[in-house]
Amino acid sequence: MASKSYIIEVEKGKAASDGKPSIGPVYRSSFAHNGFPAPIPGMESCWDIFRMSVEKYPDNPMLGRRQIVNGKAGKFVWQTYKEVYDIVIKVGNSIRSCGVEEGGKCGIFGANCPEWIISMEACNAHGLYCVPLYDTLGAGAVEFIICHAEVSIAFVEEKKINELLKTCPNSTKYLRTIVSFGKVTPEQKAEAEKYGLVIYAWEEFLQLGENKQFDLPVKTKSDICTIMYTSGTTGDPKGVLISNDSIVTLIAGVKRLLDSVNEQLTVKDVYLSYLPLAHIFDRVIEELFISHGASIGFWRGDVKLLVEDIGELKPSIFCAVPRVLDRIYSGLLQKISAGGLLKKKLFDLAYSYKFYNMRKGRNHGEASPICDKIVFSKVKQGLGGRVRLILSGAAPLSAHVEEFLRVVACCHVLQGYGLTESCAGTFVSLPNELSMLGTVGPPVPNVDIRLESVPEMGYDALASTPRGEICIKGKTLFSGYYKREDLSNEVMVDGWFHTGDIGEWQPNGSMKVIDRKKNIFKLSQGEYVAVENLENIYGFVSDIDSIWVYGNSFESFLVAVVNPNKQALERWAAENGVGGDFDSLCQNPKAEEYILGELSKIGKEKKLKGFEFIKAVHLDPEPFDIERDLLTPTYKKKRPQLLKYYQNVIDNMYKAASKPNA
Repeated sequence: MASKSYIIEVEKGKAASDGKPSIGPVYRSSFAHNGFPAPIPGMESCWDIFRMSVEKYPDNPMLGRRQIVNGKAGKFVWQTYKEVYDIVIKVGNSIRSCGVEEGGKCGIFGANCPEWIISMEACNAHGLYCVPLYDTLGAGAVEFIICHAEVSIAFVEEKKINELLKTCPNSTKYLRTIVSFGKVTPEQKAEAEKYGLVIYAWEEFLQLGENKQFDLPVKTKSDICTIMYTSGTTGDPKGVLISNDSIVTLIAGVKRLLDSVNEQLTVKDVYLSYLPLAHIFDRVIEELFISHGASIGFWRGDVKLLVEDIGELKPSIFCAVPRVLDRIYSGLLQKISAGGLLKKKLFDLAYSYKFYNMRKGRNHGEASPICDKIVFSKVKQGLGGRVRLILSGAAPLSAHVEEFLRVVACCHVLQGYGLTESCAGTFVSLPNELSMLGTVGPPVPNVDIRLESVPEMGYDALASTPRGEICIKGKTLFSGYYKREDLSNEVMVDGWFHTGDIGEWQPNGSMKVIDRKKNIFKLSQGEYVAVENLENIYGFVSDIDSIWVYGNSFESFLVAVVNPNKQALERWAAENGVGGDFDSLCQNPKAEEYILGELSKIGKEKKLKGFEFIKAVHLDPEPFDIERDLLTPTYKKKRPQLLKYYQNVIDNMYKAASKPNA
């Protein structure tokens, strides 16, 4: 049955001309058929978002953290909107009394906590550029950002102070003041003074502006509120300039979207803040919550304690990156397998029955209330028991994980797509639309989207299945890269932002991200390989957690490094009488053969061409990680670094696979 389409055409496509590739039609969300939603009256800036909520909801709990009693974490303790506002005003006065004027640059370095938001709101109040420094960036990148953005004052988590001081003396060309979110040791004070810096503990800093009153400047929509540095997969980080208008427009669009699918946010909603505030994804979600007078509880900063924090806070909306959802998925599979044969049979039966009903068009709540009650309610309780929306972003979520969670989590599981340059949310899938599984959904109702053909990769935006580079137009777009007009002009052409991602429109108006424009290489026989597309296909193999596919123009075939799924590989070993622990299994040629067979199976099923099949694999028990510089902080693969790290492994695979008897 043909499903409803959630997009409307607003402009026809154009054929190729003057050496320029063809362009597909311009589409927007059907929720914007009467035009894009106007921002809320009076809401001109990020400061207005907070100020208006303080006026409307002064006594609502805004920011919460767990109280530590005798070393044990207790309940969440909350500060109201008005209490937070009073501290923000103090912090703002203290910043200004350090000589920082409107348009000054203020760095924030550390894991999410109430002080992070308070410092950010103080920047919003005084028209300062908030410059987040990543928690996961090494001293080299932190120093680069401080110097590039000309940061004069930096707020920093207590345990990051020493890391910040490592950027001296180079950073002191601009940096004058450091403010700790907590305490400061005498040694740190002495070290800072040595470099001519002033360093304050949090409480001490609040007293600086005690009897001073600085007027708040008038903020306009076009003012920049933040410079977000993106972790490049190549080269130095780029400073993305985000204006007040981008964030205010995005909030209006997301509000329209949630209203249209009857999932409005209310003051009762609760959000767990653990994804880095230094990234646009979490930043705009928290701005959205603040705009509704809702509550934000902060995790303790330790991934091992995340589940416990969720259980205590009981959030209603849970945002995650695929890495977190993959962990939840593996953990659940492990529990099901450990529960014995009968429990596993019951689970499989309930799963098949509920999924069958969902495929027939029933929404998740009505597909099988009895299975939810008896079998799946435990999963819901594991997420605190109140989650109604899980939103995945920042990287692609595997289709099998998304399907699994849609069935068992007893809530909507939505996947979104956006970039720092588009202020995060650009596409998001819709509740109860099972046909959107594996896609990022239709556009949010505040942007126009078109595809641009990429002839060298065989992608045609005017074909019956339109494919091409995703281009975005709208007020949510960034205002350029700081001090890099050359790079801004490369990606912004006639008001259209070129994402570098290859998308495919689906009949229902949702977008499927299938490839990356730059990740293309030639094999020695002249065949082009779109490697990201292949990794997405091989990602369907449930026995692997991650795969990096490699080839070059001197070789005629592809090889891969695979992180196998521990439970799956151990289960295969037990069933096939192969001994050894996980590390030794990964070195076992039989295990390599098995994984290669699974990859070939999916390759045949998806009708891959001969040269797209993997001819050799290396199994690494240790997942690709940020620590070894193999991934960016948003978990995107750094291909040049992966090659450098695995060079010997790659060389050996090619040698072994090229032997006549191979």
